[in-house]
Amino acid sequence: MINEEKIATEQFILSGTKRLRCGMTTGSCAAIASLAATQAALTGTFPQYAKITVPKGWIARAEIIESKIISKMKASCAVRKDAGDDPDATDSMLIFAEVSLRADEILSKKKNLSVTITGGTGIGRVTKSGLDQKPGEYAINSVPRKMIEEAVRSVCSEHGFFGKAEIKIYAPDGAEIAKKTFNPALGIEGGISILGTSGVVEPMSEEALVDAIEVEARVISQSLKDKKIRPLIITPGNFGEDFIRSREELAGIPVLTCANFIGKSIDFASAYDFTHVIFVGHAGKFVKLAGGIFNTHSHIADCRMEIIASHAALLGAESFDIARIFECATVEAAFSVLDETGLTKKVSVSLARAACGKIARRVQGKYKFSFIMFTKERGILCESSNFNFSELREKI
Repeated sequence: MINEEKIATEQFILSGTKRLRCGMTTGSCAAIASLAATQAALTGTFPQYAKITVPKGWIARAEIIESKIISKMKASCAVRKDAGDDPDATDSMLIFAEVSLRADEILSKKKNLSVTITGGTGIGRVTKSGLDQKPGEYAINSVPRKMIEEAVRSVCSEHGFFGKAEIKIYAPDGAEIAKKTFNPALGIEGGISILGTSGVVEPMSEEALVDAIEVEARVISQSLKDKKIRPLIITPGNFGEDFIRSREELAGIPVLTCANFIGKSIDFASAYDFTHVIFVGHAGKFVKLAGGIFNTHSHIADCRMEIIASHAALLGAESFDIARIFECATVEAAFSVLDETGLTKKVSVSLARAACGKIARRVQGKYKFSFIMFTKERGILCESSNFNFSELREKI
């Protein structure tokens, strides 16, 4: 008979020409450790390995380490996080579970089990609304909580234990590792989050990054929920963030860093009721918006030179210069060609007009927006807005 079990850390996905190995979420690690610690609390011995079935339907299996019988019906152990080939800040860290079991006469008579899950050292606490858990709670998300509870219940049921089970999840290195994650920006303080909806880490997962961007948009929205004017800056990354810090008029406006997912971020701004959105981006990304390209990663589309060349052609550039633009490797080089033709400003304005048209079609009037495109060398190339920026500053 063929064993059809799929071990999460033995599965691969294709990314271009590469086979990348999948891994386990912190939620899976916490659930596996909880299962093993529960077994030890009931039997006095730890399994060498333990496994669970994760929501994706695969098996998450890990070695049990740092195991300790603390007292009668109380034990702790750890699982080492394996993120596969994903560049995950939490890869290789230890996720601990401490399980305390206590018989309860009333619950035992009814054959019931009460499960309480809490956090400890290195697990962050939520400080802002809009996240999976309420402010003040440990950042152990609802799906991992369910996985942990199911793992504990399965072992207790197997051994006929009914009463109270208290599970504490902790990570000694969590506070330091959390500095490398989204947590500080999201308002999760003091440690990592116990995350995962599928139980599996898929390497370079676009879905995971989009989910993180949406969570950040939701948190920002919650922080502005009592305000009539709810502004937001959307920018792809470091260049945009550096530019924003240099502009006094943008100070104090919340910033959503969207990576290549400009289209998704436009949608999130609509879904979470922002009233004014300022798009700030380097021309290397924002030129693509003029062509209606809302995922700006180069593996999706890279028509920057074609877009610039077509706008230049419509504005009177000679065929020789258009050909030179096509040969350019960077947007900055293309604008250097435009400098020689005297068309830099006209082309920039034309690109902005086209980009704003594409954005407006996607926004569908849900909010007002402004568009700022720049390069590091030139500063602002063009800007366009359908609201009065000075009046906005006065209202926020």
